[in-house]
Amino acid sequence: MKRRLFITLLLAAVISCTGYGKDIVGQSDVLPSASTAKITSGTAKVQSETTSTTKAAASATTSAANIETTATTTAETPTQAPTAAQSNEAAPAGGGAAAQQPAQQQEQPQQSAPAPSYTPSNTTAPSPNDSNYGAAPTVYNYDGMTYIQGVLIANKSYSLPAGFAPGLDQTCLNQFYKLQNAASQQGLNIWLSSGYRSYDYQAQIYNNYVARDGQAAADTYSARPGYSEHQTGLAIDVNQIDDSFIGTPEAVWLENHCHEYGFILRYPQGKQDITGYKYESWHIRYVGTDMSYAIHNSGLTLEEYFGIDSYYH
Repeated sequence: MKRRLFITLLLAAVISCTGYGKDIVGQSDVLPSASTAKITSGTAKVQSETTSTTKAAASATTSAANIETTATTTAETPTQAPTAAQSNEAAPAGGGAAAQQPAQQQEQPQQSAPAPSYTPSNTTAPSPNDSNYGAAPTVYNYDGMTYIQGVLIANKSYSLPAGFAPGLDQTCLNQFYKLQNAASQQGLNIWLSSGYRSYDYQAQIYNNYVARDGQAAADTYSARPGYSEHQTGLAIDVNQIDDSFIGTPEAVWLENHCHEYGFILRYPQGKQDITGYKYESWHIRYVGTDMSYAIHNSGLTLEEYFGIDSYYH
């Protein structure tokens, strides 16, 4: 009986100790697990933070590198010239040449410009170094001729000697060629129809007109022998020598530009009572560029400019 009781108590003690041991073992199993989880969590957190920091640092480094690379590329890469389409789109309306040219063209060194050609002016006579300059005509020492300021006068009041036969003045002819070339560049055709006429040839022409139209009528458009400007060698009739030339583009250009080459329109419209002759849009007289500009700018005829008359005395 005692033995059974002893064995029973012993078994109870063993069972009790075994349960307690399980509790300890359980605690031992749980605590390390919790600690490990906490440590693992902390480690993970540290690693996560470290990874995040590393990524942020790497990102910042990459961004900085990209910025530096971009800045370096921008600084080192030359500016590309815009295309023609981009240049036209960027240029403001009415912009100057600099605004319309590509940047690459602006940066190129300037080329040596060709020597500019002379551009005639309507108000200022050319200087002797200009290509259009025409020297004053030759002054002849010949009895019976009238000069005013170096200009040989031949009209109804001032005659020329019958023996005076200079031929067509070479300077006058050269200046006419310049005039002709300038008109050609404007698409106009001006040619020399009549230049120098001798005393005898003018007598033949005049007498034919008198025979056809009578002297009174002939005197309005043809000079008597010894009174013709053509005998001076300084007068030229161009193109059609009649009223069909009036109002043509060549006639209009000639009236506005002949002075630029040393000529004046000798018998202008509305001045018949002063010059003694009808309007002749085809008749020009060479006086040199200094004088032609002065007379043209004054708006006067040769007679008005010099204060002389023109009628048969």
